[in-house]
Amino acid sequence: MSRLRIVVMGTGPFAVPMLAALRRSGHEIVAVVTRPDHAPPGRRPAPNPVRDAATTAGLAVLDPERVNDPAARESLAALGADLFVVCDYGQILSAELLAVPPLGAINLHGSLLPRHRGAAPVQWAIRSGDAETGVSVIRMTPALDAGSVIVARPTAIGPRETAPELEARLALLGADAVTEAIERIAATTGAGQSVGELGVPQDPALATRAPRLTKAEGIVDWSLPAVQIERMRRALEPWPRTTTTFTRDDGRTQRLVLEDVTIAPAANGGADPGTVLATDGRITVACGEGTVLEIHRLVPEGSRSMSAADYLRGSPLRPGLRLG
Repeated sequence: MSRLRIVVMGTGPFAVPMLAALRRSGHEIVAVVTRPDHAPPGRRPAPNPVRDAATTAGLAVLDPERVNDPAARESLAALGADLFVVCDYGQILSAELLAVPPLGAINLHGSLLPRHRGAAPVQWAIRSGDAETGVSVIRMTPALDAGSVIVARPTAIGPRETAPELEARLALLGADAVTEAIERIAATTGAGQSVGELGVPQDPALATRAPRLTKAEGIVDWSLPAVQIERMRRALEPWPRTTTTFTRDDGRTQRLVLEDVTIAPAANGGADPGTVLATDGRITVACGEGTVLEIHRLVPEGSRSMSAADYLRGSPLRPGLRLG
């Protein structure tokens, strides 16, 4: 097997187990490329787990403002890497940059492609009600998440699993998948074969999108069935979270973050979606298609996380009020 010179590109926590696995793989990491740190005056930059891990390991770290600029491209070309390995980086690589390493570039993606192409595959897999998801290691092309799949690893989604829990599992699964993909590439080059034919082409007819989340996506539409709202709550942790509002007797609007909910077995008796049905130590709310959602924990605006029972002791919420 050939020993490859690798440039790793990543920023977020999803890429950290992959970086650790590559350090153990026997291949040479010549540099780690990550996003530059930015913050308003007087504030700390956002966390950069890959930078922290690379610095601790004594690896060279590059953080170009725009990785596709000619100067950044020349710096990366000077490293003499055989392969770029990309995961949770935050910048899209141009065709010119992808052509720099002779073996091209591979990307670790948090879904079973072509399903859930885009920036938030873990969240959209839960929100869509998928029974399983997984990771895919693909050959990178200029088209987003569209390259041939070299390695795919499936896993079931737990019935109560949240996005952070699933993402942590997928990151570990992905670390092994990337090392397997690199072993295949190294073996192919060592045998004098072209790596261009590695992988299974994706069927574009099966592709679905997983766009970046927005804050507005967390606002509950109570006309949806309870099962969809329950999935939404699990998918949108830790951001933007799942929120709703109600109007108090004094006319003020209070915002509530739904922190833990389940689907109640009872029907809503024809109540309008969003109607509070019970506040007797629990909060049940009418949803679409005759379903009911029970709220177990919540965060009232300006307060701490608390159980529904604790919240109801001092809340004006009562049966008949409408949420949303």
